[in-house]
Amino acid sequence: MMKLTILAALTGSAAAFAPSTSVGVCSTALCMSDETPVTAEETSPIVDETPLVPAALAINGWTPDAALPCYGLPGAVSPLGFFDPLGFSKNTDLNTAKRLREAEVMHGRVAMMATVGYLIGESTPTITYGMDVHHTIANNQIPEVPGTVLFPFFLAINIAEALRASTGWVEPGLGALFSLRETYYPGDIGFDPFGLKPEDAKSFANMQTKELSNGRLAMLAAAGMCAQEQVNGQGILENLGF
Repeated sequence: MMKLTILAALTGSAAAFAPSTSVGVCSTALCMSDETPVTAEETSPIVDETPLVPAALAINGWTPDAALPCYGLPGAVSPLGFFDPLGFSKNTDLNTAKRLREAEVMHGRVAMMATVGYLIGESTPTITYGMDVHHTIANNQIPEVPGTVLFPFFLAINIAEALRASTGWVEPGLGALFSLRETYYPGDIGFDPFGLKPEDAKSFANMQTKELSNGRLAMLAAAGMCAQEQVNGQGILENLGF
Protein backbone atom coordinates (compact mmCIF):
# COMPACT_ATOMS: atom_id res chain seq x y z
CA MET A 1 0.00 0.00 0.00
CA MET A 2 2.82 2.35 0.82
CA LYS A 3 4.39 1.59 -2.55
CA LEU A 4 1.19 2.41 -4.38
CA THR A 5 0.93 5.73 -2.53
CA ILE A 6 4.50 6.74 -3.39
CA LEU A 7 3.99 5.73 -7.06
CA ALA A 8 0.83 7.85 -7.36
CA ALA A 9 2.61 10.84 -5.86
CA LEU A 10 5.52 10.53 -8.27
CA THR A 11 3.18 10.18 -11.24
CA GLY A 12 1.26 13.35 -10.25
CA SER A 13 4.52 15.27 -9.81
CA ALA A 14 5.78 14.20 -13.25
CA ALA A 15 2.48 15.17 -14.88
CA ALA A 16 2.89 18.67 -13.50
CA PHE A 17 6.11 19.17 -15.53
CA ALA A 18 4.79 17.53 -18.76
CA PRO A 19 3.94 19.87 -21.73
CA SER A 20 0.27 20.63 -21.99
CA THR A 21 -1.42 19.73 -25.29
CA SER A 22 -4.22 22.25 -24.78
CA VAL A 23 -2.05 25.39 -25.09
CA GLY A 24 -3.38 27.68 -27.86
CA VAL A 25 -6.60 25.71 -28.13
CA CYS A 26 -9.80 27.38 -27.07
CA SER A 27 -13.45 26.92 -27.56
CA THR A 28 -15.25 28.72 -30.32
CA ALA A 29 -17.30 30.72 -27.86
CA LEU A 30 -14.19 31.84 -25.92
CA CYS A 31 -12.28 32.90 -29.07
CA MET A 32 -15.21 34.92 -30.40
CA SER A 33 -15.52 36.73 -27.11
CA ASP A 34 -11.85 37.76 -27.23
CA GLU A 35 -11.94 39.15 -30.82
CA THR A 36 -12.94 42.80 -31.47
CA PRO A 37 -16.35 42.87 -33.15
CA VAL A 38 -16.34 44.22 -36.72
CA THR A 39 -19.15 46.69 -37.37
CA ALA A 40 -20.81 47.54 -40.67
CA GLU A 41 -19.34 51.06 -40.58
CA GLU A 42 -15.77 49.62 -40.59
CA THR A 43 -16.44 47.30 -43.52
CA SER A 44 -18.30 49.85 -45.69
CA PRO A 45 -16.20 51.98 -48.09
CA ILE A 46 -15.33 55.53 -47.01
CA VAL A 47 -17.30 58.10 -49.01
CA ASP A 48 -16.07 61.68 -49.30
CA GLU A 49 -19.03 63.87 -48.41
CA THR A 50 -17.34 67.12 -49.47
CA PRO A 51 -19.70 68.92 -51.89
CA LEU A 52 -18.46 69.10 -55.43
CA VAL A 53 -17.60 72.60 -56.64
CA PRO A 54 -18.57 73.09 -60.29
CA ALA A 55 -15.79 74.10 -62.61
CA ALA A 56 -15.82 77.67 -63.86
CA LEU A 57 -17.77 78.03 -67.07
CA ALA A 58 -15.74 79.20 -70.05
CA ILE A 59 -17.54 81.83 -72.16
CA ASN A 60 -16.05 83.02 -75.46
CA GLY A 61 -12.78 81.48 -74.33
CA TRP A 62 -12.79 83.40 -71.04
CA THR A 63 -12.68 81.40 -67.82
CA PRO A 64 -13.28 83.46 -64.64
CA ASP A 65 -10.23 83.49 -62.39
CA ALA A 66 -10.67 85.08 -58.95
CA ALA A 67 -6.89 85.45 -58.63
CA LEU A 68 -6.81 87.97 -61.51
CA PRO A 69 -8.11 91.56 -61.53
CA CYS A 70 -11.75 91.67 -62.62
CA TYR A 71 -11.66 87.85 -62.87
CA GLY A 72 -9.38 88.00 -65.90
CA LEU A 73 -11.74 89.90 -68.22
CA PRO A 74 -9.89 91.57 -71.11
CA GLY A 75 -9.40 95.32 -71.24
CA ALA A 76 -6.13 95.92 -69.37
CA VAL A 77 -3.88 97.74 -71.85
CA SER A 78 -0.51 99.43 -71.60
CA PRO A 79 0.83 101.74 -70.36
CA LEU A 80 -1.60 101.72 -67.40
CA GLY A 81 -2.47 98.03 -67.39
CA PHE A 82 -5.40 97.27 -65.11
CA PHE A 83 -6.57 100.77 -64.18
CA ASP A 84 -9.05 101.01 -61.31
CA PRO A 85 -7.88 103.85 -59.03
CA LEU A 86 -11.19 104.06 -57.13
CA GLY A 87 -11.33 100.31 -56.53
CA PHE A 88 -14.78 99.63 -57.98
CA SER A 89 -13.82 96.06 -58.85
CA LYS A 90 -11.94 95.31 -55.63
CA ASN A 91 -13.28 92.37 -53.59
CA THR A 92 -16.31 91.95 -55.83
CA ASP A 93 -18.03 88.69 -56.65
CA LEU A 94 -18.21 87.32 -60.18
CA ASN A 95 -21.70 88.66 -60.89
CA THR A 96 -20.74 92.18 -59.81
CA ALA A 97 -17.59 92.11 -61.94
CA LYS A 98 -19.60 91.00 -64.98
CA ARG A 99 -22.23 93.67 -64.31
CA LEU A 100 -19.57 96.40 -64.11
CA ARG A 101 -18.09 95.24 -67.40
CA GLU A 102 -21.57 95.11 -68.95
CA ALA A 103 -22.13 98.73 -67.95
CA GLU A 104 -18.73 99.79 -69.31
CA VAL A 105 -19.25 98.09 -72.66
CA MET A 106 -22.75 99.50 -73.15
CA HIS A 107 -21.81 103.03 -72.13
CA GLY A 108 -18.82 102.84 -74.46
CA ARG A 109 -21.00 101.81 -77.39
CA VAL A 110 -23.49 104.59 -76.72
CA ALA A 111 -20.62 107.10 -76.43
CA MET A 112 -19.13 105.98 -79.77
CA MET A 113 -22.48 106.59 -81.47
CA ALA A 114 -22.85 109.90 -79.61
CA THR A 115 -19.52 111.28 -80.84
CA VAL A 116 -20.48 110.47 -84.40
CA GLY A 117 -23.93 111.94 -83.77
CA TYR A 118 -22.46 115.21 -82.57
CA LEU A 119 -20.54 115.65 -85.83
CA ILE A 120 -23.25 114.44 -88.19
CA GLY A 121 -26.13 116.20 -86.46
CA GLU A 122 -24.40 119.57 -86.55
CA SER A 123 -22.63 119.50 -89.89
CA THR A 124 -24.58 117.43 -92.42
CA PRO A 125 -28.04 117.70 -94.02
CA THR A 126 -30.60 115.66 -92.08
CA ILE A 127 -34.25 114.75 -92.66
CA THR A 128 -35.29 116.48 -89.44
CA TYR A 129 -34.01 119.86 -90.66
CA GLY A 130 -35.25 119.51 -94.23
CA MET A 131 -31.96 118.24 -95.66
CA ASP A 132 -30.36 121.57 -94.84
CA VAL A 133 -27.23 122.15 -92.81
CA HIS A 134 -28.54 123.30 -89.47
CA HIS A 135 -25.97 124.81 -87.16
CA THR A 136 -27.84 124.46 -83.88
CA ILE A 137 -25.46 122.84 -81.44
CA ALA A 138 -26.16 119.20 -80.65
CA ASN A 139 -26.98 119.95 -77.01
CA ASN A 140 -29.98 122.03 -78.15
CA GLN A 141 -31.24 119.83 -80.96
CA ILE A 142 -33.45 117.39 -79.04
CA PRO A 143 -35.98 120.08 -77.97
CA GLU A 144 -36.23 121.12 -81.64
CA VAL A 145 -36.99 117.62 -82.92
CA PRO A 146 -40.74 117.01 -83.46
CA GLY A 147 -42.44 114.50 -81.19
CA THR A 148 -43.44 112.39 -84.19
CA VAL A 149 -39.74 111.76 -84.81
CA LEU A 150 -38.73 111.35 -81.17
CA PHE A 151 -41.46 108.79 -80.37
CA PRO A 152 -40.26 106.05 -82.76
CA PHE A 153 -36.68 106.89 -81.79
CA PHE A 154 -37.27 106.29 -78.08
CA LEU A 155 -39.49 103.29 -78.86
CA ALA A 156 -36.61 101.68 -80.75
CA ILE A 157 -34.33 102.32 -77.75
CA ASN A 158 -36.81 100.67 -75.38
CA ILE A 159 -37.16 97.60 -77.61
CA ALA A 160 -33.38 97.26 -77.91
CA GLU A 161 -32.93 97.52 -74.14
CA ALA A 162 -35.69 94.97 -73.51
CA LEU A 163 -34.01 92.50 -75.87
CA ARG A 164 -30.66 93.07 -74.17
CA ALA A 165 -32.17 92.50 -70.74
CA SER A 166 -33.90 89.29 -71.80
CA THR A 167 -30.65 88.02 -73.31
CA GLY A 168 -28.25 88.66 -70.46
CA TRP A 169 -30.17 89.25 -67.27
CA VAL A 170 -31.96 86.85 -64.93
CA GLU A 171 -35.71 87.48 -64.83
CA PRO A 172 -37.03 89.14 -61.65
CA GLY A 173 -38.28 86.51 -59.24
CA LEU A 174 -36.09 83.75 -60.66
CA GLY A 175 -32.90 84.89 -58.96
CA ALA A 176 -31.23 87.73 -57.12
CA LEU A 177 -31.83 91.22 -58.41
CA PHE A 178 -29.34 92.65 -60.89
CA SER A 179 -27.96 89.20 -61.74
CA LEU A 180 -26.52 88.24 -65.09
CA ARG A 181 -26.98 84.77 -66.52
CA GLU A 182 -24.09 82.39 -65.88
CA THR A 183 -23.74 81.68 -69.62
CA TYR A 184 -23.80 85.37 -70.60
CA TYR A 185 -20.63 87.19 -71.56
CA PRO A 186 -20.84 90.93 -70.74
CA GLY A 187 -21.84 92.80 -73.89
CA ASP A 188 -22.28 89.77 -76.13
CA ILE A 189 -25.98 90.06 -77.01
CA GLY A 190 -25.62 88.01 -80.18
CA PHE A 191 -25.85 91.00 -82.55
CA ASP A 192 -23.18 90.50 -85.21
CA PRO A 193 -24.72 91.16 -88.65
CA PHE A 194 -21.34 91.33 -90.41
CA GLY A 195 -19.86 88.24 -88.75
CA LEU A 196 -16.91 90.06 -87.21
CA LYS A 197 -16.83 88.05 -83.98
CA PRO A 198 -13.65 85.92 -83.88
CA GLU A 199 -13.86 82.21 -83.26
CA ASP A 200 -10.74 81.67 -81.13
CA ALA A 201 -10.35 82.99 -77.59
CA LYS A 202 -7.21 85.08 -78.17
CA SER A 203 -8.65 86.97 -81.13
CA PHE A 204 -11.90 87.57 -79.28
CA ALA A 205 -10.08 88.98 -76.25
CA ASN A 206 -8.04 91.22 -78.56
CA MET A 207 -11.17 92.56 -80.28
CA GLN A 208 -12.88 93.06 -76.93
CA THR A 209 -9.91 95.08 -75.70
CA LYS A 210 -10.02 97.26 -78.82
CA GLU A 211 -13.73 97.89 -78.37
CA LEU A 212 -13.22 98.81 -74.72
CA SER A 213 -10.37 101.17 -75.58
CA ASN A 214 -12.41 102.95 -78.25
CA GLY A 215 -15.43 103.07 -75.97
CA ARG A 216 -13.43 104.59 -73.10
CA LEU A 217 -12.01 107.23 -75.44
CA ALA A 218 -15.49 107.94 -76.82
CA MET A 219 -16.92 108.43 -73.31
CA LEU A 220 -14.27 111.06 -72.61
CA ALA A 221 -14.83 112.64 -76.05
CA ALA A 222 -18.63 112.83 -75.68
CA ALA A 223 -18.30 114.38 -72.23
CA GLY A 224 -15.78 116.90 -73.61
CA MET A 225 -18.03 117.78 -76.56
CA CYS A 226 -21.01 118.33 -74.29
CA ALA A 227 -19.00 120.52 -71.89
CA GLN A 228 -17.41 122.54 -74.71
CA GLU A 229 -20.78 123.38 -76.30
CA GLN A 230 -22.19 124.42 -72.95
CA VAL A 231 -19.25 126.76 -72.37
CA ASN A 232 -19.10 128.68 -75.67
CA GLY A 233 -22.28 127.65 -77.49
CA GLN A 234 -20.44 126.64 -80.66
CA GLY A 235 -20.62 123.38 -82.58
CA ILE A 236 -17.73 120.96 -82.54
CA LEU A 237 -16.42 121.56 -86.04
CA GLU A 238 -17.28 125.26 -85.82
CA ASN A 239 -15.19 125.52 -82.67
CA LEU A 240 -12.32 123.90 -84.56
CA GLY A 241 -12.54 126.49 -87.34
CA PHE A 242 -14.36 124.47 -90.02
